[in-house]
Amino acid sequence: MKYNQLGDSNIKVSAIAFGAWAIGGWMWGGSDKKDAINAMHTSLDLGITTIDTAPIYGYGLSEELVGEALAGKRHQAQILTKYGMRWDSTEGQLAFMSKDDAGKDIPIHKFAGKQSVIQECENSLRRLRTDYIDLYQIHWPDVTTPIDETMEAVAQLIQQGKVLASGVCNYTAEQMATAERTLRQATNQVPYSMVQRDIEADVTPYCLEHGKAILAYSPLQRGLLTGKITNDYKFEEGDHRPGTKHFKQPNRDRINNFLEQIRPLADNYGVTLGQLAINWTIQQPAVATALVGARDPKQVKENAKALDFMLSAEDINQINGLLDKLELVG
Repeated sequence: MKYNQLGDSNIKVSAIAFGAWAIGGWMWGGSDKKDAINAMHTSLDLGITTIDTAPIYGYGLSEELVGEALAGKRHQAQILTKYGMRWDSTEGQLAFMSKDDAGKDIPIHKFAGKQSVIQECENSLRRLRTDYIDLYQIHWPDVTTPIDETMEAVAQLIQQGKVLASGVCNYTAEQMATAERTLRQATNQVPYSMVQRDIEADVTPYCLEHGKAILAYSPLQRGLLTGKITNDYKFEEGDHRPGTKHFKQPNRDRINNFLEQIRPLADNYGVTLGQLAINWTIQQPAVATALVGARDPKQVKENAKALDFMLSAEDINQINGLLDKLELVG
């Protein structure tokens, strides 16, 4: 496994990180607890030592599973978690309405006021069964709270030893620069895949210029780049992917057609389309790690094989040439 440093922090992460969104069950359908914990143990065994989670994933469930999986193994892992998405508070900006297991509507708010951030950290530490978080990240921008107030809270947590480094998620380059005025940021976690490359316009150049690391989430475009999401694919109840841009038609067909064009390249390396997509992602400028979800050990092993080979510059240029011709709508 390859390991990369997060900006100018002292934290090194595995080039593939275990994304713990899916195991929380939130917006992905159900999840099996035993499989989830075994998946994280398998990750550690394969050198995937970085686990990214968040309180909102399953309303605390994902963090609890991470804490249980790392009991007695905390020293082997880097825990990346987040704050600023509240289902237990009405402060801040209403982001959207979610539902609990009983079908009850739950309003989700983006809020990162100082005291809220400090309280969230305490809650996360308890669920994670640890006394420190390696990288603490604001989950989404909060337009109701000044960025400097939010970062003052994280600075306090760093001074107390409860957080080792600060990062942001889904921030523009301008927002990153504003946060940096109060507290040095190590990372920006953003959606990035072969078919979602918006960050290349501003975030990637900023990170390259200022020595920040990109944590790429959804590098498989939530499973679509595996080539397994065909028109007859059956989604589990509670899985909201069919309503998202890349899964809607005609985009799904266009992406699957692109995948068929690069399938010979994957076959040449003896890898899957998903492994090819992950390898492409981790070779992009400023990317320190690709966050890949897994529900069971089998999926973890498949993800880890994405580093058993390395695409050449010629391969990447060929892929990018095909991507330049891929037109998505919506």
